[in-house]
Amino acid sequence: MAASKPMEAAMAAAAAAAAAPGSGNGVGGGSGTAGPGSGSGTLPRWHVALAIGAPLLLGAGAMYLWSRRRRRKEAGGRGDASGLKRNSERKTPEGRASPALGSGHPDGSGDTLEMNSLDRAQAAKNKGNKYFKAGKYEQAIQCYTEAISLCPTEKNVDLSTFYQNRAAAFEQLQKWKEVAQDCTKAVELNPKYVKALFRRAKAHEKLDNKKECLEDVTAVCILEGFQNEQSMLLADKVLKLLGKENAKEKYKNREPLMPSPQFIKSYFSSFTDDIISQPMLKGEKSDEDKDKEGEALEVKENSGYLKAKQYMEEENYDKIISECSKEIDAQGKYMAEALLLRATFYLLIGSANAAKPDLDKVISLKDANVKLRANALIKRGTMCMQQQQPMLSTQDFNMAAEIDPQNSDVYHHRGQLKILLDLVEEAVADFDACIRLRPKFALAQAQKCFALYRQAYTANNSSQVQAAMKGFEEVIKKFPRCAEGYALYAQALTDQQQFGKADEMYDKCIDLEPDNATTYVHKGLLQLQWKQDLDKGLELISKAIEIDNKCDFAYETMGTIEVQRGNMEKAIDMFNKAINLAKSEMEMAHLYSLCDAAHAQTEVAKKYGLKPPTL
Repeated sequence: MAASKPMEAAMAAAAAAAAAPGSGNGVGGGSGTAGPGSGSGTLPRWHVALAIGAPLLLGAGAMYLWSRRRRRKEAGGRGDASGLKRNSERKTPEGRASPALGSGHPDGSGDTLEMNSLDRAQAAKNKGNKYFKAGKYEQAIQCYTEAISLCPTEKNVDLSTFYQNRAAAFEQLQKWKEVAQDCTKAVELNPKYVKALFRRAKAHEKLDNKKECLEDVTAVCILEGFQNEQSMLLADKVLKLLGKENAKEKYKNREPLMPSPQFIKSYFSSFTDDIISQPMLKGEKSDEDKDKEGEALEVKENSGYLKAKQYMEEENYDKIISECSKEIDAQGKYMAEALLLRATFYLLIGSANAAKPDLDKVISLKDANVKLRANALIKRGTMCMQQQQPMLSTQDFNMAAEIDPQNSDVYHHRGQLKILLDLVEEAVADFDACIRLRPKFALAQAQKCFALYRQAYTANNSSQVQAAMKGFEEVIKKFPRCAEGYALYAQALTDQQQFGKADEMYDKCIDLEPDNATTYVHKGLLQLQWKQDLDKGLELISKAIEIDNKCDFAYETMGTIEVQRGNMEKAIDMFNKAINLAKSEMEMAHLYSLCDAAHAQTEVAKKYGLKPPTL
């Protein structure tokens, strides 16, 4: 289950919420809850993509990069690649002090005949530095050019400094192509020159060379030990942009893919007032069919919708959309239900664009059952949230509450929306409303506990944390068959480093839902954090893939671990498998960011021999 910061990363969490044990969501509704540890002390979920050897925090359901922030010393000396300032780039060029010879004049111009080539080059550079500080960048460039021409070719470090200084002057004139060219010269002479690499990364960003920008800033992050906020933020920014670009193209041309039966059943279980997911009524089956055991039921009426409902009971999900289309084309008795069921399965296969017209139609049918309209609003609202349209999402949920105030699903799913928006108090109020309407709805009670726990955890309020933990105990005692209760409790226990008890809770989940692949992934990650048992962790995640080969969360997690192990080729393969299974464009963008980061590290290793520590 993914952690999320307020709106910047809320959608990454929403897309990844399909990973939640017992939730099976991420499409137009569902029971995912943002994970713990999403307060101000953590990085957005995108920073998982930067987990290329830095210290790890193996949390409940995802691997998070814990970026240790400290003040860095200012770079100085004669161009050693020691790093950047934390909050601002160095505005002045760098270089060693003027040589002893030629020091008779302030500008270093005296005794030039007695100076050797390097000394004269240094003098030209020093003169350029003065022009630079005075804002006379064209004159500074001339001096640095002179320094480059005078410098002996074997003096790599000095020569690289001169190129980097000239790049700094070009940067002030916003001549990005020249900046990139000079930084390239500097890096060729000094491959681990952080300042030149970072300046070139910024130039590539301005030139819209995102791939090259990412490679340079990845090298910088590794060389700086992931301790510089400025370079981390640039990497984060370019990964998001690349992810969105790649996902937009891929998602447009993707083949729709039906998720696993377990995912679908789990998704529908998050609704209690959903007419289309209810079992077929007795009157919808013939008497003869009721007496048949083990045989496919035939519906009494010649209705595409009822046929689709039959296929749902048989878990023959691939035929549902076509049967619903027959009902809609015929403008049959169950047209509103068919529109909603078809829209739901469009969402499940990741075709939001196809789902929206059907949802819009149901919502506009004033004579339709109000619960159908409210359900359509819930699903459209969740879809809007996934598309990073929180205002539209909120409007849909509020409208659903207006037209059907006794519908517990409205409050349940709106509560999840509020959690993603970090409006925890409002989320708790919605869960309370849901529970008042459905006192036996275990899922809402478990998620309310989790919301209270998250609020206490992020506020570092130990007494409230303990109260929330006690609440979990009461929920699992009252609802011993609710797998989600054990799963969310396990995540809270992991936060509290009560690993043994968390492991027991995951075992309870597996006993209740042995075919829920995501539970195995969470349990595998727990083994890594608790016992540093990589083999056991990978074994459990592999088991998840064996149970459900459409579990994108398992592939994503396996890929992230392989990045940490230094197995870039396998990591990229895992990420690509997850990409092909992504249920939304936004989720796909997140996965592309992971894959792009792994590709960048591969290129950095080839070019510069930089291989960060591995697990």
